[in-house]
Amino acid sequence: MNLLLYLPQSANEQAVPVLLLLNFGGNHTIHSDPAIAITQGYLREKYRPAEEFRGKKAPRYPIEALLARGYGIATANYGDIDPDFHDGFENGIHSLFNAPSQRSGDAWGAVGAWAWGLSRFMDYLETDTDVDHSRVAVLGHSRLGKAALWAGAQDERFAMVISNNSGCTGAALSRHQKGESVAQVNKSFPHWFCENYKQHNDKESSLPVDQHMLIALMAPRPVYVASADRDLWADPEGEFLSCVHAAPVYKLFDLDGMQTEKMPASNQPINDGHIGYHVRQGEHDLTPYDWSCYMDFADKHWKASQQKDGKVISK
Repeated sequence: MNLLLYLPQSANEQAVPVLLLLNFGGNHTIHSDPAIAITQGYLREKYRPAEEFRGKKAPRYPIEALLARGYGIATANYGDIDPDFHDGFENGIHSLFNAPSQRSGDAWGAVGAWAWGLSRFMDYLETDTDVDHSRVAVLGHSRLGKAALWAGAQDERFAMVISNNSGCTGAALSRHQKGESVAQVNKSFPHWFCENYKQHNDKESSLPVDQHMLIALMAPRPVYVASADRDLWADPEGEFLSCVHAAPVYKLFDLDGMQTEKMPASNQPINDGHIGYHVRQGEHDLTPYDWSCYMDFADKHWKASQQKDGKVISK
């Protein structure tokens, strides 16, 4: 697995916070920087031939803006961990653990594998003295937002968890039954989740859990969920309601979760508690606006904790 890491110059003076996420098309797609090696592993058909996609997804990764705000960014191609097609779990990381014939009904799928990979990158970040490993956020968009939430739920080393348009089996309540359903996600992507999940196709009410419980597993750490008003497939209202219903768990820690039960208007972020949320104008995407909201949220929680008597404490 090849991790690409950009750090601001301030890393020469003190360790800096980092936002970690997986990308879809290979590291070379996030910036036109010719020093980024072309990804040699699995790439979806839409990103081939790889050489033609250098920098094509740069708008999703505003590296200069992140560096200017004092944040590093770490990213890797999700296909380095597990290919995103139903291969019978013979390729990728799964094959190193159990043979396909030995898989149980609750064995991990691709989303679990991508989450596992995010934790392995965290293993590395803990060893890098330029990185403040106490301030690493895990972030993901769409299916990789599902993976980021699962990684954050399992690995408490991630100090903040961010879901961008993660939808069904991500941040959106399954019982809300709007947008993509459990049956649809299992039919379209049978390799993403365990086989037992298919028992709940068209039977969301039979689920023993729902997605607000996944959000609540981040407590007491800050978590942020974002939607887009034209991304109805990801069910923005269901994503917001997960945040609302996760809030009582933060009360157990004497922390404010979501400070309102009223869904905000577009481009009106809520970031005054330990659960942040916004729904922006637009479609299913990861935009500079989203990143700006995430950095504002991180500033609120991380920079405040780094200050005492008006002075910044070096890590």
